[in-house]
Amino acid sequence: MAAILSFRELEVYQLALHESARIVKLTRRFPKEEQYALTSQIRAASRAVSAMIAEAWARRRYAAVFVNKLDEALGEATETQAWLDHSLYWDYIDAALHREFDNAWQHVGAMLNRMIARVDDFCGNAKR
Repeated sequence: MAAILSFRELEVYQLALHESARIVKLTRRFPKEEQYALTSQIRAASRAVSAMIAEAWARRRYAAVFVNKLDEALGEATETQAWLDHSLYWDYIDAALHREFDNAWQHVGAMLNRMIARVDDFCGNAKR
């Protein structure tokens, strides 16, 4: 396995970026009155995941900081799932679409958890 040289090579980054783009497309269908509430919240949370992964990558010299940033990304992924629950509750999406999106964000979270568990693989001899 070749060494990863950029955060852009991380599968979890690519998936989070892809899924956040899907969230933007999905929320274009939401009611206008949700523009500054649900729509902006779910978009911000979903976009923050890939940004925090990139920030974690830049700070991997210190394993604790790397883990902290990945944990923040995990929190944003979970927040995205909560906003998806709101979208389902208010009938902006149906159960099948909710399940599809929720599964994708659950997968992002699982990938982040695996990275956290394997911190030494990413940080090597970083200071703790």
